[in-house]
Amino acid sequence: MLFAFLCTDKPGHLNVRMDTRPAHVEWLNALNTAGALKIAGPFLDPDGKPCGSLMIVSAENIEAARTISEADPYAKAGLFDKVEIKPYNWVFNNPEA
Repeated sequence: MLFAFLCTDKPGHLNVRMDTRPAHVEWLNALNTAGALKIAGPFLDPDGKPCGSLMIVSAENIEAARTISEADPYAKAGLFDKVEIKPYNWVFNNPEA
């Protein structure tokens, strides 16, 4: 099952994002190698700077998705103000459909 993570950064935490980015990218690469990562990238503010994240992952259930989300180095560093996890149905342009 697919889950979308909609993550909103805390205001004024761009430095946390940038400092933690190498660990976050390493973590994403491991998820990708395991076949769990489908899509990932930052939301951008009006100035083009990252202000949040969108990830879509494959997980057995919402609890497993939550465990994945909590393992994100960004989450562990306290970057996010809010994280929503929603079941997702990838209808168009899904390469696995």
